[in-house]
Amino acid sequence: STGRPKGVVVTHAGIGSFVATQAERYAMQPGDRVLQFSSPSFDASVLELCMSLPLGAAMVVPPPGPLAGELLEEVLTSRKITAGLIAPVAMATVPEGGLPDFRSLVVGGDAVSAELVDRWAGTRRMTNAYGPTEFTVVGTISDPLTPHTGLPTIGRPVHNAQAYVLDAALRPVPVGVAGELYIVGAGLARGYLNRPGLTAARFVAGPGGTRL
Repeated sequence: STGRPKGVVVTHAGIGSFVATQAERYAMQPGDRVLQFSSPSFDASVLELCMSLPLGAAMVVPPPGPLAGELLEEVLTSRKITAGLIAPVAMATVPEGGLPDFRSLVVGGDAVSAELVDRWAGTRRMTNAYGPTEFTVVGTISDPLTPHTGLPTIGRPVHNAQAYVLDAALRPVPVGVAGELYIVGAGLARGYLNRPGLTAARFVAGPGGTRL
């Protein structure tokens, strides 16, 4: 997820679990209009596909070029966008108020500030999605966020996945103790494409014989 981009091999089973999670957590339906904010080179574009087309919603393709500030606000308003995954850095540039149709905001791809939650969570459904490269698109999704409650959580694992916070010896740490976040489940990639050495180093055996 950091440094030089690395290709990963994900499975159809992982995509299936991911689609089921989108249907449950976002509840899109015919009549909804989901913005295609992400470039097809970014795996977040798969989230946009899975939260719209399989559920009968429309996916709205904006004009080419980066979206931020007043231009992003204009696209959200004029295209009557009802939902979308928008990077926190872009959403922070949108003027407050307005966006009468935009009822479901998903943020992800970067850390989300408490200030951003305070600005937007009070007027629409706002959730935080987290996913490392090594897992199929998204590993955890928060419940709807509440303003004025501090830094947002990354939420609960998607379907057929579990998350653990472990120490350097891969042992679970007590609540409140810092550790490393590991994810296991159907969405875990088989490994890095054509990089067996790196795969062996990063994908490890965890509690109960699981693969992390």
